[in-house]
Parts: sequence; C-alpha cells; structure tokens
Amino acid sequence: MGTLIHRPLSWIVGCVVEVPGFEVLGVVRVRVGEVVIDIGHARQRCVLAALLVEPNRPVSADLLIDRVWGENPPTRARGTLYGYLHRLRQALAGVWGAEIRRGRDGYVIEVDEESVDLYRFRRLVARSRQAGDREALELLQRALRLWRGRPLADVEGPWADSVRRVVEQDRWTALLRRNDIALREGHHDTLLAELLDLAEAHPLDEQLACQLVLALYRTGRQAEALDRFEFLRRLLADELGADPGHELRELHRQILAGELTGVAGAAARPLPRELPAAARVFVGRHNEIAQLDKALVGLHGTPTSALAVVGVGGIGKTTLVLHWAHRNAGAFPDGQLYADLRGFAPSGTPLPPAAVASRFLAAIGVPTAGVPTDADSVLGLFRGVVAEKRMLVVLDNARDSDHVRPLLPGGSSSLVVITSRHRLTGLSASHGIPVLTLDALNRDTARDLLACHMSDERVRGEPEAVTDLLDWCAGLPLALALLAARATSHPGFPLRVLAEELHQAGGIGDWDADEADSGLRAVFSTSWRALPTATVEACSLLGLAPGPDIGVDAVAALLGTSAPRVRTVMRPAEAAHLVRQPVPGRYRMHDLVRRFAAEQAADHGAARARLGRLVDHYADTALAAEAVLYPHELPFAPGGSPRRFADEDEALAWLGAEYPTLLAAQALAVDLGRHAPVWRLAWGLDTFQRRQVHSGDQVRVWSAGLSAAELAGDADARALSAWRLGAAHNRAGNRTEAKLLLEHALAVGSESGNKQTQANAHQALAPVHEELGDDARALSHAESALVILRETGNEMRQAHALNQAGWYAAKVGDLGRAREHCAAALALARRHADADAEARVLDSLGYLAHREGDHARAEDFYQRALALFGRTRSMYDYADTLERVADNHVAAGDLRRARSLWREVRRMYDAQGRVNAVDRMSALLATTDGV
Repeated sequence: MGTLIHRPLSWIVGCVVEVPGFEVLGVVRVRVGEVVIDIGHARQRCVLAALLVEPNRPVSADLLIDRVWGENPPTRARGTLYGYLHRLRQALAGVWGAEIRRGRDGYVIEVDEESVDLYRFRRLVARSRQAGDREALELLQRALRLWRGRPLADVEGPWADSVRRVVEQDRWTALLRRNDIALREGHHDTLLAELLDLAEAHPLDEQLACQLVLALYRTGRQAEALDRFEFLRRLLADELGADPGHELRELHRQILAGELTGVAGAAARPLPRELPAAARVFVGRHNEIAQLDKALVGLHGTPTSALAVVGVGGIGKTTLVLHWAHRNAGAFPDGQLYADLRGFAPSGTPLPPAAVASRFLAAIGVPTAGVPTDADSVLGLFRGVVAEKRMLVVLDNARDSDHVRPLLPGGSSSLVVITSRHRLTGLSASHGIPVLTLDALNRDTARDLLACHMSDERVRGEPEAVTDLLDWCAGLPLALALLAARATSHPGFPLRVLAEELHQAGGIGDWDADEADSGLRAVFSTSWRALPTATVEACSLLGLAPGPDIGVDAVAALLGTSAPRVRTVMRPAEAAHLVRQPVPGRYRMHDLVRRFAAEQAADHGAARARLGRLVDHYADTALAAEAVLYPHELPFAPGGSPRRFADEDEALAWLGAEYPTLLAAQALAVDLGRHAPVWRLAWGLDTFQRRQVHSGDQVRVWSAGLSAAELAGDADARALSAWRLGAAHNRAGNRTEAKLLLEHALAVGSESGNKQTQANAHQALAPVHEELGDDARALSHAESALVILRETGNEMRQAHALNQAGWYAAKVGDLGRAREHCAAALALARRHADADAEARVLDSLGYLAHREGDHARAEDFYQRALALFGRTRSMYDYADTLERVADNHVAAGDLRRARSLWREVRRMYDAQGRVNAVDRMSALLATTDGV
C-alpha cells in the first residue's frame, strides 16, 4: 500500500508527470505512482465509482443520487451530492488527465479509459478473443492480475451490488476461458491447485468441473478424476435433481474408455466460431446490452434460452448483437454459430430453416453421412445435438416467427439470439421468448456515433451543419453510418455542403445510390415489398400526412374508411416496424421511413384530394373541441361527422395530443390552397392556445387565417381573423401591432355598420390600452363593447364585457361601478356554468376587495379563482392571479410570503415566454432583497 496524502497534486509541478490509475476492482482508489490520493469517506468514494464505471459519459445528478443512496436519499441529497463532487474535484486537482466536469446532461469524469482498471481488464479480455492461444493466455493472465479483491469493495448499496454481479460474471467467464486455454497449452500441473480451490468455492459449475477432472487425469491422478466426476454427479442430483451435462459425461466416458490423449476430447472436436466481424464503431445501447446480459446470466434457468432483437431496417440490430456476442463469446465454450436467414433480402427468397440446420450440423462436426435427407429429421437432429451444448446461435434477419421456430433447441444450455424487422409476437406468445425492440438513438449518442465514424474535431468544427445532419438522420444508425462514409470519402468538403445536398434532394434522395443492396432505399424497399397492397397505400399516404404522428380517426378520414379497418390495414406495417404506436391509437413513422413512404405515393393528385379531406377532418374536430371549451360563440359550425367530446377534460386532452399535428395541418391547408380550413383551424385552437399560453403560435395561426381570408375575399372571416390576431399580438407583448390591427378593424366595422365587429375590436383594445398605461381609455373601450353586446342577446359575451368593465372601473377608482358590473358578470357566468369566466370574475372581485383594503376577502376571492383556473388549465390567467395574491400579501404586511410567490410567478412567466413580466418580477425581488 502506498503512502496516503491529504492534498491535491499541484505540488507535483516540476516533477515527471505520472499517469494516474483509477481502481474499482477492489477498494475504490486513485493512485499516482506509489501515491494513493485521499478521496474521502465511503459515500464520496461511491460518487467517484459511479462516474468511473462510465468514464467520459455524463451521469445525471438524479442517477448519481440513486446510485449513492438507493431508494432512501436524505432530505437534502442534491446539496450533499454537490458537496461530494466539490471535494472530489479538490482531491483530483492537479492529477494529470483527470477532471470532473458538469455538462448539459450531468456530471462526467474525463479520463483516459486505459487508466481505469475495469476498462483495462475488459480491453485485455476482448483482445484475447482475437488472439491465438499463447497470446490469449498471456492477455487473460494480465487481465486477471488487475483484480485486487471484491469490486467496489468499500461501496455498498443496490447499485454497487448490481455492478459487482456483472463485473464478477465477466471475471468468472475470463477465468474459465483462461483455464481452458492453459489446459490446451499443457499447463495442467501449475493449474491444478487453483482448480481445486475454485471447485471448493463453486462445486456446481460444470465447466470448472470438466477442467478439474481433465487436470487430475493429465497429472496421472485418474482415480481422483473419476471420484470427482462421481462427487459432482451426486451433488447435481441432490441439489438440482439433474444429471451432468453432455461435455462432462463425454469426458468421463473417454477416461473410462482410455480414449483421452494429451488434449481434451472436447477440444478434438470441431469448435465453430462463425460470428462475422463486429462493427469497428459502436456507441450507446447500454440498456439493450444489459438486457442481453440478463439473458446470459439466466441462461440455465429458462426452458428455452432465446432472445429476439427487433426493429425497423437500419436500426442496428445486427450491429448490437454481434458487438455483444464477441464480447461474451467466452461464455459459450462449444462455439458460436451464425446464419443470415435472408428474411428481407433483396432477392426476396429467405433461407429455409432446414438448410440452416444442415450447415450448422456440418460446422459442429456431424459427418455428412449421418445427416438425414428430409427437412424435419435434419431440424430434429440439429435441435438434439445443440440441446446439451453451451453454444451461442445467432439467427440474423429472420422473416417472421415461423422462420426461426424450427431452429430453437429444447435444452437450456445454449442461447439463441434472433434479429428481425418483424415483431415476432407469435414467437413470444408460443415460446415466451423476450423481445427487445430497438428504437432510434438519442441525440447525444447519434452525435457520438457520427464523431467516431469521422472525427470529433470535424464534428465539433461545424456544429450547425452537424445539427442539420443529425436532424435528417433522426437517430437511425444506418443513415448515420452511410452519411459518415460519404463525408469521410470527401475529407476536404465542409459538412454544410453535405447538409445542403440532403435538403435539396428532398425525400431520401440519391446520396446512398452506390449502396445498391445496403443503402437506405434498398433496406426500406425490402420491408415495403413484404406489405399487402392496402397497407402500402395507407403507409404512402401517412408519409404525406401532417404532424409527427396521427390518430386512428384521422387515418380513417385520410383513407375514407372506418377505424377498425384502419387497425387491420396498419397491422402488417406495425409488425414490420415501419409504423409504431407510441401510445394506443396513434401511429408514428421514423422520419426517414416517412420520407421514403412519401416518395412511394403513386398518384399525387389523388393524394392531395385525400389530404384535403384530412385537413377538413382536423378543422371540424378542432371546432367541435372549441365548442365544448367555449360554446357561447360559434362563428364556424363543425362540418361532417366530427368526434363528440363529453367534457372540457376530454376536449383539452385531444387538443393537447393533436396540437403539433393541428399546427402542421393548418400549414398543409395553406400549401393546398384550401383557405377556409386555415381560419377554421385557427378558431378551433383559440381557447386552447389562450389557456395554455401558446402566444407565439396563436399569432402565427391567426396571421395565416387573416392571409387566407384576404386571399378568399371573405369579409366576415377577415374581420374575425383581424380581431383574434390583434388580441393574440397583445398577449404576446406586441402592443404596436395589436393596436394598429384593432383600430383598423374598429374603423372598418364603423364604416360598414357591423356592430359585432365593433364590439370585438372595442373589447380587444381595452387590454391593449391597459398595457400602455391608459386605464381610462381601456374602461371607455370596455363600456363601448358592453353597450353593443347588450343588444346582441349573447349573455356570455355580455358577462365577459361586464367583467372587463368592472375590472377597469376598479383600476380607475370607481369601486361602486366596479362592484355592480362584477356582480352582474358573476351571475351570468354561474347561470351558464362557465368555470373559466367565473374564475375571471372572481379574480376581478379579489382585486376590488384588495383596493378596498379587505385583504382577507381578497385572498378568498383569489384562491377560488386559482382553483377554477387550475381546473380549466388556464395557466396564463393563473399566473396573473398569483401575482395579485403576492401584491395582496405585500399590502397585508407579509413580504416574506410575497417574495416566495414572486419567485413562483417568475418561474411561470418564464415558462410562458412573458419576458417583460419576468423582468418585473426580478426587479421586485431585487428591490426587496434583505428588506
């Protein structure tokens, strides 16, 4: 043990810099030469260990807290964690090549991975798999010498236990493989003592028992070898109710028959190692690898040991499986078999299961003369031969469940890993095989993959172009690899040139045309050809549909069919992973699949007609939702047979789920030149956008509505759009634009004699003048609107006008008139059971009580208003009322409570993008700090 020091290494300046060593294969420690750095107490060391097991990868604060404290973190866990990280930084200050840094996604320890003993161990083991026996033996010995005891020996907790289980399994696999190689190389004498100790600790491990029996036999201790076999046979029978496996029984037979020579009988048989080379570049997929590791750990505990990895073409199924298989090849001493089943090959002819079984039998060493000629017998023989072996069988690119079901062995010693573009639900149902579905890579992992393919320097040098490329690839590994290959073939080209090519090409483009069999279009085409005609037509139209996803009812409108028929038509596309349902009843395509699908639309004229029908569906349904949220004014009636909404919650839920798609549908309506749906969609979104504070979007949709009304020459639609656009501009903080639009609308209404247009303009101008500081002018507009609206008979419009007039009367000090107007407004709101309107009136009454100095009554009104705003999800108004609650506390002398509310209100205003309001709250907090 080196000398323990309690100071950073800045004192090493001027000395020869030594590379630090980070050790987790034992107690957690950091060494520089013979010096051991003091990294603090057990929990602080746990933080360092949690970073070291994923060096150069960000770990979020929440994940660090979970790893350190598990399910019982202390009350101030985050603050305590920050303290640990601060002290670790101090301890590592001056340690060359080591830094704990905080990034966007969490904390990362930046070190050379070679300096971490765990990663050095794994690298040596990986190298050993590619080496001959002598070199492999040396590499494995070096790897095992890195272990100093129990991994993370001084760190306790569920996370540390899970890491230990995985790492100790890795060590055990490496140790057994080292033993196999050492025995092949004739080191039975030097290995025997260790094998005896290991067998004492692991009496039920049959691979270890084989090694010990063989070592005893080769050292001339034949009787002990036979006794050891008999001991294990009885132990297996007593403990597990099982017999020894095939390999151990065969070894026992060879000893009894005198057939065993200088090498093990098992080694004399062919040992297939058929795995294709793993990809040079592999990043991410940590959770998926963990799932595969679980299949390996549970290999002897399941009736049929198999796992399927499924996903859309190009998602990286084969890459993942081969990466994992090479890393764990040592766990399968009887070899590894691999076959590309060509389930989605360009030729369209999948490889028959019997042909695969026949080739596998030859690889295992079964003489050709002993292989039956009929398919069923060949498959049966293969399953029987593999049943008792410890083999890895990779069945790549399966067409469907029936394609691989005949190749599944009945035993539990081997592991079969299947990849397919099909969901393989039949296989999961019939055999209980777990199915791992691969999704697109997240943005950070995709960036890492791009950097590994090209260079980190090139990726960092053009961040905007890289963002465009990542957006285009949408996390599809094949697209990233092909794109990187194109960039690498032109190392002098700026990446922005490649990004521009992609945007100009539209769709998938022809940039991967040189990859005739493995390019994106080729990969997607093979899946496409396997779909029924009706499904192809539906998917082509989905590629043209607006928005990131689409509901079943919308697909039915697009196809002109029923929802049940939609589910039937889309099922084959889901099975092929070309379409998925992220939530029940909503379909989504990967962006690149979507581009490919759009290219397949054969008749774009017919497609435009169907898209027009879809736009109408969205406009009609949005208007139906708006009619529930605000039924008191319906300038546009829903057409067709729109969905019926039972209540506000259902309407808000639909609008929330469809919101991005509705915005895209309006843009599509503009592109199609269908003017009426443009302003109809704007009205259908109006109340939802106001309540949810989508002010910028509201300006955009009403700007589009006004433009469409002008192009259509529709005077009524133009007047309505100008009114709503002016109101939207005011809510977004654009006072000048709002005032110009609304004053023009008022002038037009006055010239034409249109009273409704005048009332709308007056009512929208009132808050504009309030924001400009002219409350008297605001009151004048509000009362002008009230006079006109009393003539219309629309009681809820009158209620809003009464409340507005009452509010401005209170602001100018006419409290009696304010009370009268608000009381009348409250009665109307309650008569019509309009919770949103009632909340607004209660807010005004709270302000009136506040002006009268009755702070307790004001608080009561405000709290009732907040409850109703919360129920109707009117978050814009909720934040305004909460600010007035804070003002009320200031007037009542409770500044501490007011400051707490100001902080909360500032957070809400910031989330709503209300910059001026955020500045106002910040100024209040700054001027009252310390008061």
